[in-house]
Order: sequence, then structure tokens, then C-alpha cells
Amino acid sequence: MASAPSAPVDIPPFQVQPLISNVLYGPDASDAAAFTVEVKCVQALGSEIYAGCSNGDLLRFALQANGPNQPGSYALVSRKTLPTGKPVDEIVLTPCISRAFVLSDRQIFFYAIPSLEPVPGIKPIRNVMCFAVDHRHIVRPSLPMDSPAPVLPVDLCVVKRTGIGLYSLREQLIYHKDIPLPGGAFLARRIGHCLCIADREQYSLIYLDAVTATPILPISQAPPEPGARPHRPMIVVVAEEEFLILSWTGAGTMGVFINVHGDPVRGTLQWPNHPLSICFEYPHVTALLPDQTIQVHDIESQEIAQVLPPPPPPSLNETSPSVLMGAERQGVGYEF
Repeated sequence: MASAPSAPVDIPPFQVQPLISNVLYGPDASDAAAFTVEVKCVQALGSEIYAGCSNGDLLRFALQANGPNQPGSYALVSRKTLPTGKPVDEIVLTPCISRAFVLSDRQIFFYAIPSLEPVPGIKPIRNVMCFAVDHRHIVRPSLPMDSPAPVLPVDLCVVKRTGIGLYSLREQLIYHKDIPLPGGAFLARRIGHCLCIADREQYSLIYLDAVTATPILPISQAPPEPGARPHRPMIVVVAEEEFLILSWTGAGTMGVFINVHGDPVRGTLQWPNHPLSICFEYPHVTALLPDQTIQVHDIESQEIAQVLPPPPPPSLNETSPSVLMGAERQGVGYEF
């Protein structure tokens, strides 16, 4: 998340185009099964992109210069395969300590960035339902090499079926304590001592210092349709003490801004369908809808700033630079 300026900036003319084609294998790959591998999650850090795949591969791409009159393109510079061989569910990057937290098969693995080498001496955390790194530590900048200041640890919560484990990571992983949470959660985001979680039915705020929970909003406000899949909960940190949570109303999806005390702030966002994914870069919330349309909202006015049509099918050899990672489908990323 970028720091908020004193006044919102005008939205630039966003465009959608292929970002990386053939993320996993080139067009000459002989193994047809290779093309069934999908990109499951993506994180960007500066000009680099980290992608997690359905076969357990962890990929790092870097922007390469192609010449003075040609745009740069992304190239695969390293690949690691997780011991699980299972889909990579989530990647969280913490540049302040040069670490990547990778969730796969209910285990959190720890890798160094940018090398993607496993961090020695740290075993994976097992039986994980979801986890949340303190957002204030995610956006904390790295210290200069000659800085005399000590490197501060990064705090994280690990949600299991019966409780929340509190940890911190620097050179080593330090366990602090467990907090009871019967039933666990499927999604969590953290700001300081406040943890916003989603279980099967609702969003709640967990106060880690007081060990109290406050229900906030149901994930769906309408009765489930027969045979329909449950609507996916989504939580995004949009400010120093503010979350955005999404709730299906039966006629569309509503985005509600709440602070760490559970109070509604700003207005609300509206979508005609439940988004497949959302991302935030101040002051814009960008949502990918089921028909592949992309809607961009301004969080200050809560109005739609731009609507982008579905991206064209990418050619096999098409690549282009990007500033923001958005949708991931069938091993091809798109920028918007």
C-alpha cells in the first residue's frame, strides 16, 4: 500500500494488456500436461514479480531492459519447488527483513528474497488455516546497509483450528503465545494489535492485546442459492487503521470501510457481482469481476473512476512491463 498523499490524485488512463506469457514453460515445451499448471497467487515487489503455482512452484520474474527503443519485458530468473508439491495458496513479502512467507498445503515456508533460498534453521509452521503478517511491518522499508539501527522483527499471526499463534521473525522464528479461537478462520489481515478475520459466515475483529472478538458483518447477507458456491470473503488494508471488507447483498456486493474499532468510515463501494479479486493502491480499489471486467473505484469519493473491458487473449510470445499485478489465470498475468 502506498502512503496517502494530502489529496487524491487523478486516475491515469489504465490499460489492460498481457504481462507475462508462458509463465511456466515456453512454447516449445513437449509436455502437454505442463500447460495445465495455473498461477494461484502473485505478489509484486518493485520491478520484480513472485508467482505461486498449482504444482508447488515458486517463480521470480525480473524486468529486463530490451534496448533504448523497446519496452522492457519480464524474464524468469529463479524457480523453487516447495516440498509439498501442492498449490501455493498465498505469498507475503517483507522487504524489511528480506523474507517471503509462503503458504502451501496448510504449511508456512520461509524463503529469502530475492534468491528464494529456504531460510536455514527455520522449520515450516504446520496445521495452518490462514495467517496474517502485521501490515505495518509489510510496508516498513528496508534499512540502508550502513545504518546503525537494529533490524526490527516482523510480527505475524498463525490461525489454526482452535487458536491463533503469535510469532515474530528476524534471524529466527520466535513463538510467543496462543490465543483461543474456536473454529479458526479462513482469511485474516492484521494492523498492529487488531486482526480482521473471516470464518464461514462473518467478519470479526480480534484484539490481540485484550483477547476479545467483535462480530462485524456477514460475508453474505442473502440466503444461499441451492447448489451455489459460498461467496469468497475479502479483506484489504486500505489505511493505517482501516480495512475494506466485502459482503454479498443478494443483488450485488458491497464494500464496507471499517476502522480497527469496528466503526464504519467513509461510504461504501458497490459491485454488480462478487469480485474474483481486489487490490488497492491509494486512492484506487481495483476489482476483477466474474465476466473479466475490471472496475476501478476511488475510495475518497466511492465512485467508479474507470471500467476496463476484458483483456484480449494473449499471444504465446507476448510480454510487456507492468506497474501493478492484477488477475492471474492459466499461467498468464495481466496488468491494469
